Amino acid sequence: MDRVTKLASQRAVVIFSMSSCCMCHTVTRLFRELGVNPTVVELDEDPRGKEMDKALARLLGRNPAVPAVFIGGRLVGSTDKVMSLHLGGNLVPLLRNAGALWV
Repeated sequence: MDRVTKLASQRAVVIFSMSSCCMCHTVTRLFRELGVNPTVVELDEDPRGKEMDKALARLLGRNPAVPAVFIGGRLVGSTDKVMSLHLGGNLVPLLRNAGALWV
């Protein structure tokens, strides 16, 4: 859990992902299209990925735990939460407050 917390707090937007996960790619693309350059941590390519995946599953209360999105060091959630925020017009202000967007 410490590694997840540390990584999540290092950048404005951090996405924990798996390279083969289509929903992870979708969420990452959404952020990029909004002008955000998220840090993407591919758990299946990280030596401590299994440990982080288990910690995220406990934190989210679900498995699979990816994508897991952190904005401003705080857990936002998975694809459904990110899309809900976006469609409700609340994602961009959240990104601005975190310093991920300047416009």
